[in-house]
Amino acid sequence: MAEIHVHEFMTADGVIENPVWSFEYGFHPKVGEAIGAVTARSSGILLGRVTYEMFEPAWSTRTAEDDPGAPFFNDTTKYVVSGTLGEPTWRNSELLGAYDPERIRRLKQELDGDLYVSGSAQLVRGMLADGLVDGLHLFVYPLTLGTGVRLFPDGDPSHKLALERGEAFDNGVVYLHYRPLG
Repeated sequence: MAEIHVHEFMTADGVIENPVWSFEYGFHPKVGEAIGAVTARSSGILLGRVTYEMFEPAWSTRTAEDDPGAPFFNDTTKYVVSGTLGEPTWRNSELLGAYDPERIRRLKQELDGDLYVSGSAQLVRGMLADGLVDGLHLFVYPLTLGTGVRLFPDGDPSHKLALERGEAFDNGVVYLHYRPLG
């Protein structure tokens, strides 16, 4: 049975929207190692429509020479949760339809490797509320934006988390791996 592991770049005030702000901190090798550990055990990628539409043009034309992560994103099956997306055009993509926690539970049962999620704030919030997330891998950047889409916005239900791993990098980024409780 697969586990669902979510990776997010976020600001100290919780913003995860369009993380181009992370570029000024460089891509620390330890960030790559942590993300690589999650993707190495993943046999599928689970994305919401907005993230899928951002990732497709960014990744679909990249090669391993451009970015070592390109083969994972291009060759791994992408499961897209959307009630509005037409037929996916990025190879190895499968449309799951609108968010349905039972469909995601079945997908977890069907797969041998884990499911990797990046971005996809609305999807992640739904899966957290429905107890479907097995690991949160948060890379917290040392800045605040004040506005933007947050992973845990006001009004969302509370979540208890157990810290599995934490590490601070010399560029000020902190990696926190949590396992949701309950």
